Amino acid sequence: MSRICWGAAVLVVLANDLPPAVRGRMKLWFVEPRANVFVSGVKDSVAETVIAYLHKHCPPESGVVMFRSLSGPPGYQVHTIGPTRKALTEISGLQLVIETLKS
Repeated sequence: MSRICWGAAVLVVLANDLPPAVRGRMKLWFVEPRANVFVSGVKDSVAETVIAYLHKHCPPESGVVMFRSLSGPPGYQVHTIGPTRKALTEISGLQLVIETLKS
């Protein structure tokens, strides 16, 4: 059964390493399917608050990538804190994650 949440944003947060206090706080709003991977459907205002909170409380070595759904094109927005495991780029206003192929 699927539910449509009008006015809600899907927010996915991936981190290399979060401070324990931040990780505990994230568990209030998110499901943590794997260590330092958080997923939630939250109101747009809550998504903005969470993103601002992470920018304020996570040092660059946390390596945070946040994917937020948007109602308009391109449908998502990417925020980062510090260096991440995957490189990001922007092409014609579209934020993309660079994947490398291994042969």
